[in-house]
Amino acid sequence: MEIQELVYYLEVPRDIVIVSHRNPDGDAVGSTLAIGRLLRKAGHTVHMILPSEFPPFFNWMPDIDRVWIYDIRTEESVKVLKEADLIWMLDFNSLDRIDKMGEEIHHRVDAKKVLIDHHLDPEPIADLMVSEVQASSTSELVYDFIQDAGWGNQIDLEMATSLMTGILTDTGSFKYNTRPVLFHKVANLLGLGIDLNELQIKIFNTLPVKFLRILGYCLHKRMDIIDEYHTGIISLSKEDFERFDIQRGDTEGIVNYLLMIQEVKFAILITEQPTIVKLSFRSKGEFSVQEFARDNFKGGGHKNAAGGATYGTLSKTVKKVKSLLPLYEKSLKSA
Repeated sequence: MEIQELVYYLEVPRDIVIVSHRNPDGDAVGSTLAIGRLLRKAGHTVHMILPSEFPPFFNWMPDIDRVWIYDIRTEESVKVLKEADLIWMLDFNSLDRIDKMGEEIHHRVDAKKVLIDHHLDPEPIADLMVSEVQASSTSELVYDFIQDAGWGNQIDLEMATSLMTGILTDTGSFKYNTRPVLFHKVANLLGLGIDLNELQIKIFNTLPVKFLRILGYCLHKRMDIIDEYHTGIISLSKEDFERFDIQRGDTEGIVNYLLMIQEVKFAILITEQPTIVKLSFRSKGEFSVQEFARDNFKGGGHKNAAGGATYGTLSKTVKKVKSLLPLYEKSLKSA
């Protein structure tokens, strides 16, 4: 399917389901809300479903109350997925990123599917795939798609705000994953009336006191700097989660603080979950955390931001990570 074929297909009302990945971030939420609003304005019946809950600091976003959480509204979600004419997938490159929803979508061979994503190595899971790993975010690609489809004049302030939220969060407020063309698009979005200062405050400066207590604890008690390999590690145990009542989204962005240290090129956050140990990787320069995650923890992502997971204990995972660092010594020193 080409974009213009999809435009023609959407000239009559359709039942559409929009999905994004588990543990949704600002890009997943922003791109979902923007596409959802666009399609509703065109007269389609639209359901937006996320596998798990989004962080509460996105509660202010336009149309966020329309989003369903699959873990909470499972039966209703399955029903609309089975009845959908079109399934729109955003910000993930394989169906295993959406857990049980992926199984439902896999079995919908009669539904048309669209994928818009900026992660490496997307699987062939859609009739129309818009994939560009150089893009800052899926929200940037959604903006491009809307323009290419000839719908640019349909972007309103609410849609622009959602797209800007995705761009701001995935670039760390324009600190990485940027290129000159991105700022032309951002200028166009700002021209629709976005108050950038207010938006930055809503996204980055509305954290609860608990987050700062967790951050302080991480930096004071749980940070390990390995100078020889330009690496910083923060690890949190199940007991730490209980002590601070850490919920979904409470550790968002903590790994980035390690990169504020001049000598650190490789930052790692390791968290002990009920059944698995999750790892978040960030890097400076040319060191590819995507390759590190893919080769050692069945993960993936981008060159400078990736994630993975493993079974076992927290201590064994930390030991494994440290044992791997000598293998990457040359890459880390030259990054």
